[in-house]
Amino acid sequence: MQELDIIIPVFNEKENILVTLGALSREVKTKARVLICYDMPDDDTLPAVRGNPQAYPGLMVEFVQNLGRGVHAAVMAGFAASRAPFVFVYPADDDYNAGVLDRLVSLAREGSDIVCASRFMPGGSMVGCPLLKAILVRVGNATLYYLARLPSRDSSNGLRLFSRRVIDQIAVESEKGFSYSLELLVKTHRLGWKISEVPAQWFEREHGDSRFRVLQWLPAYFRWYLYAFATTYLRRPASTVTMKKLHTE
Repeated sequence: MQELDIIIPVFNEKENILVTLGALSREVKTKARVLICYDMPDDDTLPAVRGNPQAYPGLMVEFVQNLGRGVHAAVMAGFAASRAPFVFVYPADDDYNAGVLDRLVSLAREGSDIVCASRFMPGGSMVGCPLLKAILVRVGNATLYYLARLPSRDSSNGLRLFSRRVIDQIAVESEKGFSYSLELLVKTHRLGWKISEVPAQWFEREHGDSRFRVLQWLPAYFRWYLYAFATTYLRRPASTVTMKKLHTE
């Protein structure tokens, strides 16, 4: 059985996906399965992957069609289809962070329920980010780390590993974009479960359009931003939190 399920949400990623799968094939030593999660059968990612297995030798790849539309639905479909002890969400255009996955798995084996890939710790970087997005991301993450005391310097990054019990025992209330990732992080923190981080890189994509919508998703992120502060300053005991029924207070 695979120890790691790698969820890759896609939307017409034919120009990126083979390079990314090739990097995963070369760099990841953990026994892994890739779940390509897509909206529609005519997505150009699918024939690119199916027609070029030589580009990612030895990598197990499966396809999962979303029940809804968009990146949130894709990730939720991947979570539902996952079976491995550890689940990792990975961008279709990221061919440079594959080498850190084994390190994330190693920390998860040691007891971390979430391992964050951090752009803002020593060894990490964020390059080419549009100005508005860069300001919001840096300010939001800095205040969560230094003021809300969330144990990750990059709480908003979707590049993240989750343990099986996070996927199975914490309900996702978010419905937009990548806000589920911050939600699971702050709920895991409130429960007192272990969170770790490793340095990672981020580069603005060269091919295709980004599906990150800063202003559209901001209210969804802000809800869980406040949740992190409530956890620290209201000091609600983790023992009073009911799994599968975690809600914002």
